[in-house]
Amino acid sequence: MSVQTVIDQQVKGHSVVLYMKGSPDFPQCGFSANAVRLLRQCGVQDFFSVDVLQDPDIRQGIKTYSNWPTIPQLYVKGEFIGGSDIMNELFQNGELKKLLGV
Repeated sequence: MSVQTVIDQQVKGHSVVLYMKGSPDFPQCGFSANAVRLLRQCGVQDFFSVDVLQDPDIRQGIKTYSNWPTIPQLYVKGEFIGGSDIMNELFQNGELKKLLGV
């Protein structure tokens, strides 16, 4: 199975997916920690996360999949939302909570 197929199944198989460095309990960069914090502040405690540091193919593949160069990357209901900066902006204007359906 190709990396793109694996990513597609992950993105479409879960309502909230975060590709990040580290895990939600132990983020390995400040941007990933911020993304987790924003999701939790919106009331999302349980979400599917993928540690891109564990698999270099996924780390590169997700950038190709989304055509977005940085990690973390948030997907909601199969749709690419953006990275940490976009999540901040959406959180500030109340849109992130709406997108997450909480």
